[in-house]
Amino acid sequence: MILFTLIFILVAGGVLSWVVERSWHPGSAKWVALATAGIELVLTIWLWLQSASAMALPAHGGWLAEIRAEWIPRFGVSFHLAMDGISLILVVLTAFLGVVSVACSWTEIQERAGFFYFNLLWTLAGAVGVFLALDLFLFFFFWELMLVPMYFMIAIWGHEKRQYASIKFFIFTEGSGLFMLVAILALVFIHYGSTGVLTFDYFELLNTAMSPSTELWIMLGFFIAFAVKTPIVPFHTWLPDAHTEAPTAGSVILAGVLLKTGAYGLLRFVVPLFPQAAGYFAPVAMALGAIGILYGAFLAFAQTDFKRLVAYTSVSHLGFAVVGIFAWNPWSLGGAVMQMIAHGISTGALFVIAGILQERTHTRDMRRFGGVWGVMPRLAAMGLFFAIAALGLPGMGNFVGEFLVLMGLSRVNSVLASVAAVAFVTSVVYGLALVQKIFHGENTHGWQLHDLSGREMATLYSMAAITLWLGLYPQPVLDTAALAIDGPRNIATGQYHSGAE
Repeated sequence: MILFTLIFILVAGGVLSWVVERSWHPGSAKWVALATAGIELVLTIWLWLQSASAMALPAHGGWLAEIRAEWIPRFGVSFHLAMDGISLILVVLTAFLGVVSVACSWTEIQERAGFFYFNLLWTLAGAVGVFLALDLFLFFFFWELMLVPMYFMIAIWGHEKRQYASIKFFIFTEGSGLFMLVAILALVFIHYGSTGVLTFDYFELLNTAMSPSTELWIMLGFFIAFAVKTPIVPFHTWLPDAHTEAPTAGSVILAGVLLKTGAYGLLRFVVPLFPQAAGYFAPVAMALGAIGILYGAFLAFAQTDFKRLVAYTSVSHLGFAVVGIFAWNPWSLGGAVMQMIAHGISTGALFVIAGILQERTHTRDMRRFGGVWGVMPRLAAMGLFFAIAALGLPGMGNFVGEFLVLMGLSRVNSVLASVAAVAFVTSVVYGLALVQKIFHGENTHGWQLHDLSGREMATLYSMAAITLWLGLYPQPVLDTAALAIDGPRNIATGQYHSGAE
């Protein structure tokens, strides 16, 4: 029941935010949204504290909680939610970034605030559903649920080119979703043809008998949908526009949560459901991931728009998650999960900083900054901190994730590991360029800006504390993910590696 509650709270909180703004007081919507996200965060942390003992029970199978109920039994559709360590970590990340998103929207969103928080909370509800659903029809339902509110957030509260960015976002994500829908239906009907059982249940569909070519085509349907969302080159072109034109909260949710749904789909569905095809396709996927690592880093260095630079760093950082997943060993999978969490926090913080600067200066053009350290020392310190976190300095969560991925990848493909390692150098270049262009130098434009407020300090300092915690003591995250990683590995490892060889 707790899993249903995690989704219902966000759905109900979104509706309540919209209603109270229209019927009570215009400023009440953000308080309702903050309370909703705060309750969600408390519940998820409580679940994490409970998980240490619950998942240690051998008979539990690594699932912390599960709920299953009939939904459309005529078509084999059930309301099946379950949580293991991976989904738990990602739900906690979603709840935390939900609080951050409400906080960074506090003064930015002035018009139709109730509808804005409705869309924000429903996007989070869809993402939580994606991380928990183990019925493929239900998974697709939540996948679509989180896209429509995000489209409205970009189209209504975005910046100058919001219409272009929102339509591009919608076309890419909905178009790729159709590939996944066709692949889901093909898998279900093939399973029905061989067993006589019509079902969308994840566990029932595992090990569905099919020819290698059929398995490959269906796997590609899932892969394309997840590749667009991750994003994997060349399916990434919607991302810089969406990030640049979205309001700050939209950018935070996009980078911190929605991109993780793609990597989660690769880990949860692509390899376990299609181990032979994934093994055959693994060299291509890892090559695309490595290309994304370098491509994103080089493109980031060439940007003059703060948010666009951070967007391209996401392409680079999530390339590590892709190669880690398809390398498919304990080192690389642990690193991929750690990279997903660390990237969500550090990149989300950079978008918060970009939003603060834009709110005060009405520009994101880094050529118009310089000398900001002298007028906003607390913001500049946070900018330096998260820039070096993004470039993977030891002691930060990003370093742990990328190091583990490279360790795991080197055992599978040393050439790609060497190529990916080059990104450590390129990330230093764009990270230091960001700091130099915005914060250092002379204040030639005469900026007179007030530094971080108490709310902004609380937001950024908490994100900095988590980044340090992930870097200095990552064991709790790795332990929580480890048992959950073993499940998919045990399902797929034999066939996956035979296909990869």
